[in-house]
Amino acid sequence: MIYGLRNAFLPGATPMTSHTEIINDLLKLAVESGASDIVIKSNKPGYVRLAGRLKPVDMDPITSPEAQAFIEEHCPKVFLPKWHDEGQVDYAYSADGVGRFRVNGFHQRGLVSIVMRHIKSKVPVFEDLGLQAEPLLNLAKAKDGILLVCGATGSGKSSTMAAMLNWINQNMDKHIVTIEDPIEYTFQDEKSLFQQREIGLDVPNFELAIKSVLRQNPDIILIGEMRDKETFETAISAAETGHLVFSTMHAATVAQSLTRLFEFFPPEQQIQARRQIAGSLRGFICQKLIPALEGGGRIPANEILNADAVVKNLILEGQFDKLQGIMEGTGDSSSYSFNKDIYRLIKAGKISKADGLRFSPNPQALEMNLKGIFIKS
Repeated sequence: MIYGLRNAFLPGATPMTSHTEIINDLLKLAVESGASDIVIKSNKPGYVRLAGRLKPVDMDPITSPEAQAFIEEHCPKVFLPKWHDEGQVDYAYSADGVGRFRVNGFHQRGLVSIVMRHIKSKVPVFEDLGLQAEPLLNLAKAKDGILLVCGATGSGKSSTMAAMLNWINQNMDKHIVTIEDPIEYTFQDEKSLFQQREIGLDVPNFELAIKSVLRQNPDIILIGEMRDKETFETAISAAETGHLVFSTMHAATVAQSLTRLFEFFPPEQQIQARRQIAGSLRGFICQKLIPALEGGGRIPANEILNADAVVKNLILEGQFDKLQGIMEGTGDSSSYSFNKDIYRLIKAGKISKADGLRFSPNPQALEMNLKGIFIKS
């Protein structure tokens, strides 16, 4: 239970506190507590997600009319028809003195629910996130190709991608066009020039933004999410014409990410797809967050596949089963598996052995590694 919030917890507050004040107070408490997400279910108290765990807040329930009024008051007018027609909507919300949030409003059992994710105002750097910079920079420095950052919802994909773009902004003169729904991190131009387009506000829909992006003279394109075959084919076209494309996918491992890419193509196009993917892919970064030993919070563990000549050839030949062996190899490489990174984090005292084994995709192999037993690829 997170304590300290009731409808009248502020000096001078009364039971007549408006729906916006109630929800802003909840958001303020969430941000001060370090929560990543806020969940509002009608006729229940608010919930916050702390270090991956959902916790209730000690507050009066938020009613469905209050949640409905909040959405209709703060949702951009252009999105209100979607809310009324479809019963769900996505948009960005800024609470004065608190921060920005990605909002998803929806109906369940005839009542209104809201899920909000805190978007940190400061664009992160590798050190802030606890990431190893070198393997990520090996990919970020590429001149062209498709770079996919993968993981489950809430695994820090957007933050990792933002840290890579932040490094580029500080060190390289690039024209960067982003297509986001909504914009998460707002970049200030340093050495690079950013054009950040938000779906619904700057361009009517994702399809139009994708179709026009190559006419906007970008060096780097960020596509918020690799959604479908058309999006991926646009990314391939951009990569083949000398652009670097960043995007995210909901996939837990490199193997699953690669499988999802091929699912965009029908069976009769699989051979052509192997050629296109092998030719355009720059690499995968898969991520999960593990509870940290010190200071609370969570720390990222990564699985990285750098699409070098060997990897591209294996993809071209359809020998996907050999890719895991490349990441498991014990040599110094820019590609490595989750187990290798989890092993590093345990040995560095950053996560517990128990949590490492719990989050490992192959705990038996990790247990052997911790005993000094490695199988060479």
